[in-house]
Amino acid sequence: MIKRGFDNQEYLQLQSQHIRDRIAQFGGKLYLEFGGKLFDDFHASRVLPGFEPDSKLRMLEQLKDNAEIIIVINAGDIEKNKVRGDLGITYDSDVLRLIDLFRGRGLYVGSVVVTQYKGQPAADAFQARLEGLGIRVYRHYPIDGYPHNIAKIVSDDGFGRNDYIETSHSLVVLTAPGPGSGKMATCLSQLYHEHKRGIVAGYAKFETFPIWNLPLKHPVNLAYEAATADLDDVNMIDPFHLQAYGQTTVNYNRDVEVFPVLAAIFEKITGSCPYKSPTDMGVNMAGNCIVDDDACQEAARQEIIRRYYDAVCERRQGKGSDNAVYKLELLMQQAGVDAGIRPVVAAANQVAEETGEPAMAIELRDGSIVTGKTSELMGCSAAALLNALKKLSGAGGHGVHLIAQSAIEPIQTVKVKYLGSANPRLHSDEVLIALAASANLEQKAAEALKTLSSLKGCQAHCSVILSPADEGTYRKLGLQLTCEPQYQTNKLYHR
Repeated sequence: MIKRGFDNQEYLQLQSQHIRDRIAQFGGKLYLEFGGKLFDDFHASRVLPGFEPDSKLRMLEQLKDNAEIIIVINAGDIEKNKVRGDLGITYDSDVLRLIDLFRGRGLYVGSVVVTQYKGQPAADAFQARLEGLGIRVYRHYPIDGYPHNIAKIVSDDGFGRNDYIETSHSLVVLTAPGPGSGKMATCLSQLYHEHKRGIVAGYAKFETFPIWNLPLKHPVNLAYEAATADLDDVNMIDPFHLQAYGQTTVNYNRDVEVFPVLAAIFEKITGSCPYKSPTDMGVNMAGNCIVDDDACQEAARQEIIRRYYDAVCERRQGKGSDNAVYKLELLMQQAGVDAGIRPVVAAANQVAEETGEPAMAIELRDGSIVTGKTSELMGCSAAALLNALKKLSGAGGHGVHLIAQSAIEPIQTVKVKYLGSANPRLHSDEVLIALAASANLEQKAAEALKTLSSLKGCQAHCSVILSPADEGTYRKLGLQLTCEPQYQTNKLYHR
């Protein structure tokens, strides 16, 4: 059963008010560095059941009359055509996507900042493209000795060389396509320029994880370490907060390590640092909106196991490292979990052992498990989907067909004869299309389609690494998928 552990409505209200209070603390102007994903924060929604993936964006919508957005991108990432792994698009393309998404929600995008600019031709071309679209673009430059050479950084030869970004709202949100874009440096550069102009402004940071007012080894915080296992991020007690207030809070190593430097830059710019710790800098209120800690702990443990399976599959595919797997094994030990907490693992592997073919298992919201096996007509993931929809819609069990074989065979013919596929079996997306086509004539198929939304949040496991087509369909439906780190065949090339 999926239990709600997080009050999303309270979060929206509490978080937006806390940001308003922080704006007022700095006299009406705040640069807010936004970490993580503004759109589609599925990690947060998985470990905090009840958290909506677009919650941070909805929170900003409550502040949109006072807010503008600056998108930051590293010139080096433009030059290297760096790609977002989750979307498969380059960082510069994602800037355009983000602008469209923000504008579509009624949020004002003030400008784009190209950081670490050293005359890269690709960055020049991107700037020309943006300006041709009517978007203001600013350049920020590398600073020798950053972030430790404070005297150089806070000078006309440091931040002073950067373009001053013209802003018009009291809340300026800085976001980026990915990490390493330079959001913090851009915020500090703006504070330098604002101070020289006699404008009072402040800086704060919005990171959902780790949650500062949960214990260090709370499963939700361990799940954050699992999500960043390839980045060497480590949760730790904030020593500065403990020393200043005698209160134990949780932060992560990079913020703790950079805090003395950040405090020194603040003092150099304004004469004093407004914060005594990295925790002070944050504005995240998610920990105050957990209404069922047990539900969040269980969801986080499931996430750690899923991250482990993702890591071992990526290693098998040559995309991951041993170190990430070792770290996740340690986190599993700290959280006291193993694959046994995912009943779908044993169910899928049992069917695979019985049939000698790949198998899939799906755990529905009521805790019941349906399985799918590989056949001549379809792959195991497609079969499991149909079996799940049959159970959800009450269409019947074994022997009941939602799609006639006569509807499947023409699709197989097109795949093999005209599209050059060596595998005639239908993938999950193809089966759903066939089911939709059958819905006009078959009432049971129509009823089954209506239950698709009930799959969101359900657990699934496959005995082999799924094809990108099947994996993509499961993720689009909101199923939380894991796979065994092995291929269906011993071929060297897989797709």
